Amino acid sequence: MIIFYPITPADKSLITSYTLLGEYRDNNLSICNLCSWHFLSESSYAILNHQLLIRFRDREGNPIYTLPFGEEDTTLTLDLLHQDAVANNQPLLFFGPTPFLREELEKYFQGRFEYTCPRDHFDYLYLREALAELKGKDYQPKRNHANRFRKKYSYTYTPLSPEILPHCLELAQKWCERHNCEEDRNLQLEQQAMQFAMEHFETLGLSGGALWVDHEIVAFTYGAPINYDTFCVHIEKANTDFDGAYTVINQEFASRIPHSFTYINREEDLGIPGLRKAKLSYSPALLLEKCRAFFSGRIIFT
Repeated sequence: MIIFYPITPADKSLITSYTLLGEYRDNNLSICNLCSWHFLSESSYAILNHQLLIRFRDREGNPIYTLPFGEEDTTLTLDLLHQDAVANNQPLLFFGPTPFLREELEKYFQGRFEYTCPRDHFDYLYLREALAELKGKDYQPKRNHANRFRKKYSYTYTPLSPEILPHCLELAQKWCERHNCEEDRNLQLEQQAMQFAMEHFETLGLSGGALWVDHEIVAFTYGAPINYDTFCVHIEKANTDFDGAYTVINQEFASRIPHSFTYINREEDLGIPGLRKAKLSYSPALLLEKCRAFFSGRIIFT
């Protein structure tokens, strides 16, 4: 039996020593999401054959795995997972971005996996430089929006620090009251994950920023690297009484993300029409297709 351990902030160095070197740009693999959403996904890890394996639980409680991280051949690791699934009378499920997921599984389980790739869970990836500069025709409406904010308000931008995180949580609570979080389970879960992330902000190595107008935080954001070329923005909240605050906090933070990152992942839209429209309005460089792979071969459960 393969032993998995819950992922906690204390595991950051170990986990990121694998993930930051990998090719996967999936927001679920940010150390922030692995830890702050543990209460829902039961994210856990194991080290097999010098490889990192991450396991989640789906809504039915079934284990669902990422592909192994590391430079070793994945054949033995996948074989052990297959054996473990049979021994525990559980389906063999994987989740991750294509084409990597499909290509790797087909090497070993040719034709024995079925794939589902719901559009609602595709990640939006943007060029960091594009969001920082807002150049070109596609971004003209965004530039206009940001310029109106800058002309109307005298604001300052500051990096997030432990001292101002309580003020960010106050804004988040007000945002929640305005958006009826008590009636929306997704927003409730987001609030819970945000609370955890802020409580472990430094341990998780998060970075972010806040906009201030008249000594009041009107917008904030934070994120963390996923891998060597992709930074993930996990949260972005603003007081909509300050028109343009979302656009400005987005641009200000993007301009401060290290230039070593090519992409900014702004996560999925969950099929929410308004969220999809907003994410598409920033002209993503690509939509990261993520699939669920279900083993449909002949496994005889004992």
